Amino acid sequence: MPVYLDHAATTPMLPVARDAYIAALDLVGNPSSIHSQGRSSQRRLEESREIIAASLGADPVEVVLTSGGTESINLGVKGLYWARQAEATRPVVLVPGGEHHATVDAVEWLERHEGARVEWLPVDEVGRLHPETLDAALAAHGASVALVSVLWANNEVGTVQPVAELVEVAERFGVPVHIDAVAAYGYLPIDFHAVGAAALSVSAHKIGGPAGVGALLLARRSSLEPLIHGGNQQRVRSGTQDAAGAVAFAAAAASVPRPASAASDPSASDDDDQTTVDTAAFLTGLARLRDRLVAGVRSAVPEAVLRGDPAPQGRLPGNAHFTFPGCEGDSLLFLLDMAGFSVSTGSACQAGVPEVSHVLLAMGVPADDARGALRFTLGHGTTEGEIDALIEALPGACAAARRAGYSDRVVSGRTAPPV
Repeated sequence: MPVYLDHAATTPMLPVARDAYIAALDLVGNPSSIHSQGRSSQRRLEESREIIAASLGADPVEVVLTSGGTESINLGVKGLYWARQAEATRPVVLVPGGEHHATVDAVEWLERHEGARVEWLPVDEVGRLHPETLDAALAAHGASVALVSVLWANNEVGTVQPVAELVEVAERFGVPVHIDAVAAYGYLPIDFHAVGAAALSVSAHKIGGPAGVGALLLARRSSLEPLIHGGNQQRVRSGTQDAAGAVAFAAAAASVPRPASAASDPSASDDDDQTTVDTAAFLTGLARLRDRLVAGVRSAVPEAVLRGDPAPQGRLPGNAHFTFPGCEGDSLLFLLDMAGFSVSTGSACQAGVPEVSHVLLAMGVPADDARGALRFTLGHGTTEGEIDALIEALPGACAAARRAGYSDRVVSGRTAPPV
């Protein structure tokens, strides 16, 4: 049976979410209709919104349901930018290097079509943006900054950002912050109110919910221009709402790590408390499996280089990202796939043309080293036996990849794999 180690791309739907989804598909009535069936659908939708909000430390009115993380990020980034231009001319958008392509492509679109000026902020060797770097950029651009957008945790190398400190810096300059928390949701406690960002994006299929559902959290104090018009069913988003998708999303959201504000809520039920305990055990076990994988890879392939924050508390509990010198990541991926392991290179692939990871390049990794990237991400259902089987298969796959991946070209003084 194939071993699935690509949970960062999507994690299998949880049985509780699947069951809730199937049952909710029988809901009849548009949630915006005022007849009894419409009101019943609306009630289920709003109950689900409350659960999603609680899992993120937000109020239900701040939860704007979307078609997924990409729409949420586009709505947050473009919508905040447009709203800020309505107040004054503020063309500058500050974004760290190594962000997800949903953010990268959105701000580059603003640059091409809306006159934005994007400044890519440098990150350190583990992919982390330092608050003093953001402070210097904000001081340099003054009142011309429209917004800052930053990942909560990097989707490729797993490094966790100091989001609360970054938001605090931006607040001193009166600049709103959008946080892409798609990779962090389900693996770290997220408290929207405590962090104080203007907007935050998440996706259901990363936590065991269905694909095609997500949310943008928009703080009560914040305003943005919508991407979609026609009905105004939600605060800044039009369109008939997906009640069944929201129900399944909420079923998965009930199992994510709760923020401290939710854990201390006296109205929380005993069931919620049990969910929190189970979630803590899951995350502890996941981090233990990750550490087992990291140690095993280093033992089996000593030349492999762990990328991202090497400190366990500084990276996502299910993320282990390596570069393998002398190997093409794509070759390794296909060889492991043939052996029954689903993993990822973590690199972008646009129009069918593989690219060197822009995340690793932003971290200062040489391009020829970055070509050997492989990302292993763990989740619900991952076992010690699967980790051990991967470690056993890895040396042979690396040896085969080195034989297959070399050409007679030389980069940086050594033979390099073909592009």
